[in-house]
Amino acid sequence: MTDNIQQLKRIFLEYLEIEKGSSLKTVENYERYLTRFINFSKVEKAKDITDDKVREFRLFLNRQSGVKVKGQSSATMKKNTQNYYLIALRVFLKYLIKHEVSTLSPDRIELAKIKERSLDLITIDELNRLLNGPNGSDLKNLRDKAILELFFSTGLRVSELASLNNDLDLSKGEFSIRGKGEKVRVVFLSDSAKKAIKEYLPKRKDMEDAMFVQVSTINKKRASRLTPRSIERIVKHYAVKAGISKKVTPHIIRHSFATDLLQNGADIRSVQMMLGHSNISTTQIYTHITDRQLLEVHKKFHSRK
Repeated sequence: MTDNIQQLKRIFLEYLEIEKGSSLKTVENYERYLTRFINFSKVEKAKDITDDKVREFRLFLNRQSGVKVKGQSSATMKKNTQNYYLIALRVFLKYLIKHEVSTLSPDRIELAKIKERSLDLITIDELNRLLNGPNGSDLKNLRDKAILELFFSTGLRVSELASLNNDLDLSKGEFSIRGKGEKVRVVFLSDSAKKAIKEYLPKRKDMEDAMFVQVSTINKKRASRLTPRSIERIVKHYAVKAGISKKVTPHIIRHSFATDLLQNGADIRSVQMMLGHSNISTTQIYTHITDRQLLEVHKKFHSRK
């Protein structure tokens, strides 16, 4: 195999797309991360990648401007964003080592330490008020009710929900969804979600395939599919209506879906599969919920209180 870094990058990206089946978005991201490293470090061959080159690149990333902060000119690039570059480089180096190309060992690259993620959750009472927000019998209320019930029943990402078509077989109570990385998983419909969809779809008079459409376009020749941004605005509207002071997004409902499962006895692996997480470590942000439950059990049943 060649030692030219540009040719190796191209071969690696083709490998991601064809053999690994990565999405085009993932391939584009890897290309951007690797190109930035190569351009900064000015390496021409794989063997030119050294500890010093990586260290200099990390310093460069850490000093880059990130999100604008009120009252300040800029903030440094977030640690997790820096890690995207380092992860891409590690995967690239691992691929090169596997194909016997002389280069730096990927084990030499350590990721930046980031703070443990905290969850923004809403209470059960707030969740119920949110779900009961759409209470009319008109098409808009029926659509919005179906959206909220479907979110909490399935734990779908907003992009996944926006991509749904109206051909779901409700009798099965489950359907397959293609999520991140083109991975397919099965999600399940609660009785309330099925009921909401059954009440919503018959009201539709348009011929659009999309499950959720803009109400204002239904009487036109073709209705317009709701975008993820439009769905986010719908969720925000009903959160305000429910008197919830904190920011509520579709992802917050996804968090509620996961924590509800865990609090009712589901195991972490099952929740991982239903959320479509590739790595169990992503799902483990929810374990502190069950940890609190264990504490209460310990207090209640342990003999030496």
